[in-house]
Amino acid sequence: QVQLVESGGGLVQPGGSLRLSCEASGFIFSTYPMTWVRQAPGKGLEQVSYINSGGHTSYADSVKGRFTISRDNAKNTLYLQMHSLKPEDTAVYYCELRDGLGRRGQGTQVTVSS
Repeated sequence: QVQLVESGGGLVQPGGSLRLSCEASGFIFSTYPMTWVRQAPGKGLEQVSYINSGGHTSYADSVKGRFTISRDNAKNTLYLQMHSLKPEDTAVYYCELRDGLGRRGQGTQVTVSS
């Protein structure tokens, strides 16, 4: 049974940093691409970042240069390091298993506000 458990969200001031984690279980984590997606209030899902099994990464233009995705296959954990946070980064952040079924965890809330 696939499980994805996000953590690390919270309230941060503009310009601050957070690191999100996603602990994965129930599948061979190292062999799958993973993404971080987010949903801001009243908006649809937006893909923030992607990492494949080989470590190749890509980012949405809105976060490029500020966010870094990484994975620790030994720990079955996906990370998203976020710097220079802006109010428009406020959203629920989900990790997503890229297996064609779009499975995500319960999400973690990130609020950027002074």
